[in-house]
Amino acid sequence: MLRFIGKRLVSLVVTLWVASLVIFLSLEVVPGDPAAFMLGLNAQEDTLAALRDELGLNKGAVERYVDWVGGMLVGDFGTSYTYRTPVAQMVLDRVQVSLPLALYALTLSTLIAFPAGIWAAARRGKPADIAVMGVTQLGVAIPNFWFAMLMVLVFAINLRWFNAGGFAGWDAGFFAAMKSLTLPAIALALPQASILARVMRSSLLDTLNEDFVRTARAKGLTRGQALWRHALRNAMIPVLTIIGLQFAFLMAGAIIIENVFFLPGLGRLVFQAISARDLIVVESVVMLLVFAVVLVNFLVDLAYAAVDPRLRGRR
Repeated sequence: MLRFIGKRLVSLVVTLWVASLVIFLSLEVVPGDPAAFMLGLNAQEDTLAALRDELGLNKGAVERYVDWVGGMLVGDFGTSYTYRTPVAQMVLDRVQVSLPLALYALTLSTLIAFPAGIWAAARRGKPADIAVMGVTQLGVAIPNFWFAMLMVLVFAINLRWFNAGGFAGWDAGFFAAMKSLTLPAIALALPQASILARVMRSSLLDTLNEDFVRTARAKGLTRGQALWRHALRNAMIPVLTIIGLQFAFLMAGAIIIENVFFLPGLGRLVFQAISARDLIVVESVVMLLVFAVVLVNFLVDLAYAAVDPRLRGRR
């Protein structure tokens, strides 16, 4: 097991290094000058030169890359070109919204998908299975931003159960903050729950057709007993993969939902930084999101090994 973990850690480090190169080089070729953008079209050349020097833009690409990576290793993400505040503090403020939102949505998605997928698999071909698959097909087809606006119209404007947008802040109390995240979390969770439920059903049905399940049935177990005792654990590998990918999407891909609900999260920060050509913020936040994705995939690999010990010797 230790050898397996060591190999995955090496892969994690290499992936992060390659990702940092790709992110840095991608933003290097983006046209435009952040200093000129900040000072406007009529800025004097000596003023532009002074600002470039202050921001470190006059350094060579290699030196700026080394400074950026070295700073991140010690928790220094640089200083925002636009807001002139440490990027680490900006990220810390925004991650207090994005991370709870992602975890909230992932929890809702899992709580909905697991029972739905298992219920449909246990009743294959019956009305319950057809109903679950129909609902999940609808959930996959509906864009989450449209569903988010529909929920704002119904639950915020008409029923007035929730606010239409904004974040109350953790200082207002745990329940007030979670109430602010409830509608966005539901908007993110339902499409993901639809996908996860379909994967769960498909994986369970495939597992139920395996020889070891037939043997268990031949020994006298009912279909439900064979499902819960033998099939469910062996069907978890593709489900864990989807959960890992969903968490990555919820952390990095919630830009539209955060803008619909005016949430001060990481997605909205990246959107604003791109608009303002605040490249140091874009680089650092994207790298942080890549790290979150790679870390989640690493944890999913460990979960694979825990669920199925046979995989420990294959990776």
